[in-house]
Amino acid sequence: MEMKGTMSDIKEPPKNEKPDVSQRLALIRHSVSHVMAQAVTRLFPGTRVAIGPSVENGFYYDFQFPQPLGVEDLPRIEVEMQRIIEENQDFVRLTLSREEAKQRFAEEPFKLELIAALPENTPITIYEQRNAAGERVWADLCRGPHLANTREINSRAFKLQSIAGSYWRGDEKRPMLTRIYGTAWETPKDLKAYLAFLDEVEKRDHRRLGKELDLYSTHEEAGAGLIYWHPKGGRMRVAIEDFWRTEHFRNGYEILYTPHIGKSWLWETSGHLGFYKSNMYSPMEIDQQDYLIKPMNCPFHIMIYKNKGRSYRDLPLRWAELGTVYRYERSGVLHGLLRVRGFTQDDAHIFCTPEQIEGEILEVLRFSLNIWKVFGFKDIKAYLATKPAESVGEQSRWDAALESLRKAVEAEGLPYELDEGGGAFYGPKIDLKIKDALGREWQMTTIQFDFNEPERFDMTYVDSDGQHKRPYMVHRALLGSLERFFGVLIEHFGGAFPVWIAPEQAAVIPVAPGFHDYAKQVAAELKRRDLRVTVELEDNRMNAKIRLCQNRKIPYMLVVGQREMEEATVSVRLRDGRQLGTAPMPLADFAAYIEGKVATRDLEL
Repeated sequence: MEMKGTMSDIKEPPKNEKPDVSQRLALIRHSVSHVMAQAVTRLFPGTRVAIGPSVENGFYYDFQFPQPLGVEDLPRIEVEMQRIIEENQDFVRLTLSREEAKQRFAEEPFKLELIAALPENTPITIYEQRNAAGERVWADLCRGPHLANTREINSRAFKLQSIAGSYWRGDEKRPMLTRIYGTAWETPKDLKAYLAFLDEVEKRDHRRLGKELDLYSTHEEAGAGLIYWHPKGGRMRVAIEDFWRTEHFRNGYEILYTPHIGKSWLWETSGHLGFYKSNMYSPMEIDQQDYLIKPMNCPFHIMIYKNKGRSYRDLPLRWAELGTVYRYERSGVLHGLLRVRGFTQDDAHIFCTPEQIEGEILEVLRFSLNIWKVFGFKDIKAYLATKPAESVGEQSRWDAALESLRKAVEAEGLPYELDEGGGAFYGPKIDLKIKDALGREWQMTTIQFDFNEPERFDMTYVDSDGQHKRPYMVHRALLGSLERFFGVLIEHFGGAFPVWIAPEQAAVIPVAPGFHDYAKQVAAELKRRDLRVTVELEDNRMNAKIRLCQNRKIPYMLVVGQREMEEATVSVRLRDGRQLGTAPMPLADFAAYIEGKVATRDLEL
């Protein structure tokens, strides 16, 4: 964690100017965090205070407690915070010399370390909280800003939410601290709405739904950060991958398959051992040479490119791979499907001439947007990352590449922001961020220029003038990785997937044992049409079976009894409880209906 003490990156609002909503909330949250820290030190003497900034949607503070703290202590802290707010304490900013600051926090080792790390001649500011008599009752090292007085905090518009462990400065070798998270808003109504949002987030949590729907699992004892796809998750993955491959072939891509390991010189040549080594796994010795498990696919695609001489007539080459890669992540950041150590990247590389690059970028952007819309994501924003201070490649190439990215984004009418200096050292890029059903933004697609690897691997093609020239190389991860995409997909749909990717598309439910054979016949006919169908033959009552299928979020439940058997029909019930039609449907009609939904990838039932 970068050292900032309790300093916020929010600027002080201009004088006589009302701050915008986000700035106002940041002021409230930063101020409430100090109130919380003051309450904690009142209630638990001997507590050492670390850092406590405002963050998106809330705040936190890190402490070293003299005794263990539990979630059962949070209500008690909240009550003390309300007392402090009612005391109408002023927030007062002071600037101290280094020696004054050290004296002020002589009993606070974390503060002394922060002070020592500040560059010389850096102004050191603190914020004091003073009571109505003007007496200092609490203070912390802080850049601010804060509200003027605690009376500006609505005592019914904040809540302490959870407790977690956190290493000091993010270093696993440093002391483990206790982090208290909270949220604060302008009004109780805003707080209530946010807590309702969090409740919906919890219901959609992919880790919870992944277990309930039997889609995947992780096994710490067998290796952290590695995903085990269960049969139902596997069915979904096959549907997604089949769609992915079909669309890539239609859009002029060829599919590659490359090894999982390679000699270390590949990664030395690509430069990954120089700047990415900490995220790569240790080498293994084979035939007295070091081999590494791949963290990305690009060097292997380059080897295929260099397998023979290339002409301008061969270009563009669009090569895609569902390549499984492995990257080391600290155990503390692993998170279900969203942050893993082994994942399948839907990777692609485009090799083209300078004359082709503008059209290629436009096409890959259009392709990406169309794929996202099929999955139901239409609220998409682009972030255009420009040249950083340290970079490789000719300036003319950077300029041309950036202009092609900008033109593509503008041609598609996408809202976008410039990310100044946010490009990789080897080229500019477009990041696409999507919003899910809850309005949360996820960074997914990346379209990245690379001026580094073509140079390092001496990639060339023979141009129309007979000269050897460097091709343009573009990395493109569309879904990002199947694992992370799957996690986002689960949360976006809350586990109620469109029928074309649902692991179970229909369940046949006989009303009594006498209709088991007909139920099996119905399922067999639908399976013959490549539909994913189960037959519910348990001893439960029909209504209990329906509830179980609804809990499994199966799109269609086909109830069959005497009438259905005699007429070769099915009574169709949707997972939301509605009936499809007013009477039983002929089995052939239902089969055609569901086939149409699958073929068109309809998002509705």
